[in-house]
Amino acid sequence: MDEPQALAAFTAMSQETRLRIVRLLVQAGPEGMAAGAIGDALDGAATSRLSFHLSHLEHAGLVRSRRQGRFIIYSAVYPALAGLIGFLMKDCCQGHPEICAPAVAAMDCGCIPETKETV
Repeated sequence: MDEPQALAAFTAMSQETRLRIVRLLVQAGPEGMAAGAIGDALDGAATSRLSFHLSHLEHAGLVRSRRQGRFIIYSAVYPALAGLIGFLMKDCCQGHPEICAPAVAAMDCGCIPETKETV
């Protein structure tokens, strides 16, 4: 991720509702959530307001939408979010890993996928 992409992502998430949407979609997993369910989870957010925020996040590349029947399903774009974390942490320790240890520990969600080496 380059600096302009990171700035667009941070700008998109610098608003409370949009940050809540991103966190909600991360929790929802790759299957995502219907727009109506997102609105319900955000205490019944108005459709026009929700649409505005989702559009902003989609334009920043943090969420994507797909049509499923008569519903629009939104999901987090995990590679973009990982790229944003990578952008922030790229030059973290400068040869001193103890500096980054707390941040790395905070990212340990316990959901590392199994690889051939770990099986």
